[in-house]
Amino acid sequence: MAAIITDQIRILNAKNFVAGVNTSTNSYYSFIGLTNPTDYQSDWDQNPPAPKDNFDQENDYWDTMVALKKITSSDIRQVVTKRTWTSGTTYDMYRHDYSRSNTANVSGATNLYAASYYVINSDYRVYICLQNGTDPDNPNGRPSLDEPTFVDLEPRAAGTSNDGYVWKYLYTIKPSEIIKFETSDFMPVPANWATSDDNASVRDNAVDGSIKIVTITNRGVGVGTANRTYTKVPIKGDGTGAECTIIINNDQKVESVTVSNQGSGYTFGNVDFIAGGLPTGTTRPSFDVIISPSGGHGSDIYKELGANNVLLYSRIENDTENPDFITGNQIARIGVIENPKSYGSTSNLTLDKASAVYGIVLTGTGYSTASFTPDARITQTVATGSTAVGRVVNYDQTTGVLKYWQDRTDAGFSTAGVGITNPTYGYDQVEFTSSPSTGGSVTIVGGSTNLSISTTFSGISTIINSRTYYLGQTFTNGLSNPEAKKHSGNVIYVDNRPSVTRSLNQKEDIKVILQF
Repeated sequence: MAAIITDQIRILNAKNFVAGVNTSTNSYYSFIGLTNPTDYQSDWDQNPPAPKDNFDQENDYWDTMVALKKITSSDIRQVVTKRTWTSGTTYDMYRHDYSRSNTANVSGATNLYAASYYVINSDYRVYICLQNGTDPDNPNGRPSLDEPTFVDLEPRAAGTSNDGYVWKYLYTIKPSEIIKFETSDFMPVPANWATSDDNASVRDNAVDGSIKIVTITNRGVGVGTANRTYTKVPIKGDGTGAECTIIINNDQKVESVTVSNQGSGYTFGNVDFIAGGLPTGTTRPSFDVIISPSGGHGSDIYKELGANNVLLYSRIENDTENPDFITGNQIARIGVIENPKSYGSTSNLTLDKASAVYGIVLTGTGYSTASFTPDARITQTVATGSTAVGRVVNYDQTTGVLKYWQDRTDAGFSTAGVGITNPTYGYDQVEFTSSPSTGGSVTIVGGSTNLSISTTFSGISTIINSRTYYLGQTFTNGLSNPEAKKHSGNVIYVDNRPSVTRSLNQKEDIKVILQF
């Protein structure tokens, strides 16, 4: 049995995903992580490996995660392929009937959404091409010479070159949306098209089943009266009211046809010559009546442009009051998580920014000049024969805060998740503690100077020389857990990329494209 899943379910899935992000019952976060990529692959920066999709790898994504940034309703948009208007380019025209057996003449697309039938101009205005100069002399259309710049509600030509193009204005991308949602390959579609006031005039001007364009496929021979214009020629079908004007040239052939009344309610139509008083001649002319999308042009922008992709935007930047995004180390992985939980809770994480690493406040002589090599191991003897091991994320000499992560590589596994024998510190992953047992100590080994856990410190900030320093996460007896609960929620997107070393004044714009 032959069957298809249509493009409309992909658009629906994209819309539903956006709606899901916007609900208060869900929390979506982007994340950064993997400060030690060359431990996984020596040439990672030259050839990052493709992420693996299984539960084992998802645990590793969590173990090497550094921080998360909440994605809000203002950080998500449906997007479509970006097609910038360029003079001299021949574009496809909008047609309701592209298929494998009726491909787009210019691009060869087998469906509407793969065709090049819309553009964005230099002012970030978006237009749909309703006519590309197609006629019997130019069956594949003609090059576009006039850039559309108007914001008229009704379709028209863009200039005076007579290139044959008819454009329909749809919307203008806002400057704030350009920054967040435009890429070299994609451009945003406005949010909440059905209810937003911003584009109400375009939406309200749409007429369901209207006809904007009729093309000539055969000019005919001996048609009508030479050099005569026939008006109010009806377009018949399952709708009502549509009419066109037909001009006959000196050779008694159809010179042009324009729609004079768009009508409504059509899903198919034909030009009725007889009812229009137009003699059909020795060779009957023929036309293609182009049917607008359901609701009319501009009624449903997502359906009209095929918005089956979603862009998620996050800006990662340093924040002195919430320093979760570390500096002085690299990141080589980004991703998206659905509904991560707060640490120690079954409730969804709601913080704007959240740390995914552990922390220790260190004290002792030389803490303000001590150094810890990024990704190097630190250890603490927590009891006789029991050692906690972590990997350095970064160290702040001013506050004495050391951030670290723990993963399986110090408890009997390789970075690939393969079991190894006789691990240096045994098979248990031991947690750092401010209350060691017999034979243990609060000394942290692994930096340029051995320092101790500040077991008397608790809080989220500290005052040094009358200045308040925020630590990004809450400490109790010198130790802090991540703000996000490890291994919670669903990792729905992962991207391994060449590493970037974060600096104090650095910002990263993360744009994730989800294709449905």
